[in-house]
Amino acid sequence: MWMEGTWEIVSAQNSATKFIISDDPVTFFNRKIYPGEAAYPGGDDFPKVGTRTIFPLGPDFCLIITHLQLIRNPWCKPLDTRLNARLFGTTVGYLVGIQHGRELEEIEVARINYILKKHATKHIAAGREADLYPEKALGKVEWSKLDDDWFLLPNVWKVHFTTGIMMGTADGRHLAIDEYGHNPRHPDYQDKKRRAKEHETFEVSKREWAKRRLGKPLAQTLDVGRENEVYDRLVREYLQQEDLLPPEEAAPEG
Repeated sequence: MWMEGTWEIVSAQNSATKFIISDDPVTFFNRKIYPGEAAYPGGDDFPKVGTRTIFPLGPDFCLIITHLQLIRNPWCKPLDTRLNARLFGTTVGYLVGIQHGRELEEIEVARINYILKKHATKHIAAGREADLYPEKALGKVEWSKLDDDWFLLPNVWKVHFTTGIMMGTADGRHLAIDEYGHNPRHPDYQDKKRRAKEHETFEVSKREWAKRRLGKPLAQTLDVGRENEVYDRLVREYLQQEDLLPPEEAAPEG
């Protein structure tokens, strides 16, 4: 299911606070599952649609994987099991869709550290002692509201509304799967009714994401060409249309 999600590598390079590591480095965060409620070593929370995977890659970088279903509808019930939930299966990863380059604010790094610390079994480590106590920077913490500003979501505007993939090889083998890994024999393969509903919520989520992340750094994708520029421009144009962006910050004409 990781390969069917959206990957983003966020940065703490401009933050005095750096990412910590723990003895449970591949951490699952679901705002409706408090640490300790999922049985050790975890896994029961992974198939839930509201669960994010958080994996620090070092002091300055952290990988966040978000289920596609959550991106298309951030208002879905976090404890629902995601479509076609499974641990293993044939799938294809869209590597040039990986997002990167978004610099987190120091308080956002502290929030990720708080999640990592709460899920640690026994040990955590950091480059400086202050980073081991994110709760001091956060004050009173409400687990269910840690991501109210959607800081853990990738740039929704840069997530393609894919419908699946078909591919073949010279020796006659082939693969056909939809965006949730269903093959043509599955009754939910290419579900048009579900997809139409998701497209509606996806378009709403793009607009809401732009409002909640107003003024925050934007991620880029590994796609070549002008795609990043185009989507960043669309975000600015939408915010200007809603009178949320000063004219001097609007997208230039042409």
